[in-house]
Amino acid sequence: MSALSDKIQKFMDDIASDAIEERVVDYVIKEVQNGRSLSEVFKDPYVKNRLSEEKLAKVLENPEIIGALESQIAASFKRRELDF
Repeated sequence: MSALSDKIQKFMDDIASDAIEERVVDYVIKEVQNGRSLSEVFKDPYVKNRLSEEKLAKVLENPEIIGALESQIAASFKRRELDF
């Protein structure tokens, strides 16, 4: 393969990886908003089969996931159920 085709392949792989990561973020947010704990969601085969540990750490930094967790924590405090 030429250097150009290698760069094109890497670019396409990065785009595919970003799309997968985006879908996993959406899934995690939906599940957390449905009341599941983050650690429980991260054990799902859907998440584990799509993200490496490195990518999972990156997903944890996503502002949307942090927002969903903050909402879950606030709701738990309101209900006085600290099981998040």
